[in-house]
Amino acid sequence: MSRSACPPLTDAEWPDSLGDLRDGFAGQLNVYRTMAHHPALVRAWGPLRQHVVKDTALGLERSEVVILRTGLRLGSAYEWAHHVSRARKLGLSDNRIRAIAGMPEGEDGLIVRAVDALFDQHMIPPELEAELAATIGRAAVFDLIATVGFYFVLGGVLKTYETPIDAAIADELDRDPI
Repeated sequence: MSRSACPPLTDAEWPDSLGDLRDGFAGQLNVYRTMAHHPALVRAWGPLRQHVVKDTALGLERSEVVILRTGLRLGSAYEWAHHVSRARKLGLSDNRIRAIAGMPEGEDGLIVRAVDALFDQHMIPPELEAELAATIGRAAVFDLIATVGFYFVLGGVLKTYETPIDAAIADELDRDPI
């Protein structure tokens, strides 16, 4: 049993100041129900989340590669599980998802190397950045960096407050593990 100082808030505990967000992104997942302990942060988070998750220059498949590798590097079971589910819905095969946990070939490998560079060197080295920009575009390189940072913060929240994987995702991965 978790002894989290900030477990996900129930509907009854939901802050009035976030009432308009409860039925949207903020009320749907345990990560945001945990973050709701800080309503101003959740409200500020929304516009960046929209860009990073929905409007990214990476496109949704590349974004999932970035997020899966980031979740793996953080050791965030929550992010890994949620994004395995999301990647599958986007059509990524289980073999491709498993490859992201190693060192895949091609464009996925290029993206994984960039994520790893951000974790290990806190930057993308010039040669790798040039290869990425030529392959996916410079705006996508910026969004890759922003996505890693965004999910690094989420991973820190999730791990600090021992946020449980949402039941539907846990059930899916129990039925169909990666």
